[in-house]
Amino acid sequence: MTMRSNHDMGGLAAGRLTPREHEYEPWEKRVDALMMLLSSKQRQLLTVDELRRNIEALGADAYDRMTYYERWMHAIGQTLIQRGVINIDELGRRMEEVRAAGGPDAAVNQ
Repeated sequence: MTMRSNHDMGGLAAGRLTPREHEYEPWEKRVDALMMLLSSKQRQLLTVDELRRNIEALGADAYDRMTYYERWMHAIGQTLIQRGVINIDELGRRMEEVRAAGGPDAAVNQ
């Protein structure tokens, strides 16, 4: 028997879905752009499969708590660490710089 992971909702009742257009926050657009740049033929620093694997590796609590683009941010960071492009210390230092500058909103407005 195959067990479902927390992200696997295929075939489960999900209720009614009403598609609607919405504006994306600036940081969400930046995450999308970052994904496109890192996965470009010129850079090849991440693949969609790596992104998906790192999103699926999130625990149920983290997966449910995070938004769509927060999951992408996590997966991008994990992939870059796994590939040796950045290390955990570099990521931690940059996150601290963002906090010191006033948090994620301050970084988005830079």
